[in-house]
Amino acid sequence: MSEHPVRIGVQLHPQQADYAAIRDAVAAAEGLGVDVLFNWDHFFPLYGDTDGKHFECWTMLAAWAEQTRRVEIGALVTCNGYRNPDLLADMARTVDHISGGRLILGIGSGWAERDYSEYGYDFGTPGGRLDVLAESLPRIEKRWEALNPAPTRDIPVLIGGGGERKTLRLVARHADIWHTFSQGAELEHKIEVLRGHCATVGRDPGEIEISVGVGGRGREGRLPDAPEVEGRPLYDAGARLFTIGLGGPAYDLSVVEPWLAWRDELNAR
Repeated sequence: MSEHPVRIGVQLHPQQADYAAIRDAVAAAEGLGVDVLFNWDHFFPLYGDTDGKHFECWTMLAAWAEQTRRVEIGALVTCNGYRNPDLLADMARTVDHISGGRLILGIGSGWAERDYSEYGYDFGTPGGRLDVLAESLPRIEKRWEALNPAPTRDIPVLIGGGGERKTLRLVARHADIWHTFSQGAELEHKIEVLRGHCATVGRDPGEIEISVGVGGRGREGRLPDAPEVEGRPLYDAGARLFTIGLGGPAYDLSVVEPWLAWRDELNAR
């Protein structure tokens, strides 16, 4: 699973900040040369003041699509349970067109109980939410085939999560990118599990880009280590997309610059 160039992503956590600060961070990140910009799909802050400022995911992605010119954009990740899958497919197709073909559909089964309870969704169980995701992904793909106009490209699907029995099987069947926070031996093990699911469905595992979170000034409460310390073992295991999370109210992009230099060095070889 190493047939992809190294890419650097930034997840701008849409919380504790005015939207002007988020908009400025988007412009600055694209100017630095970041490959992918992510937000997240929640309704309340995940850390800090849990009733603090927060903005909705897909409305924001449409604004980013109009604001930016080069960088790919997406949610890390969309909660499948918050929207009818046919509607989500249409929303993704629309943002794909607004962006000129730069949307990644990041999706997962969901986990934040407060989002569900306060917005009137059935929280259910982890297994049940994964079963609903398994039902939704073919509907999304079918709706893309029916829409007029069609998406500008085969919209890349990113699936987040590391469950070995259900989630990684869905990755093998449907995903172009798999996102995880696993590291070390755990990451190597899960990649082998994913290879097994790919063999079962007749999929080349090299088609799937491995994406990892590498910390940042946000929920993790630390700076990411230097790329050669944190990134190299992940790279050797097969990771190629490295995403740094940054929280508001100020988004300090200086931590991203060493990762961009590391990317350029590796990709020039």
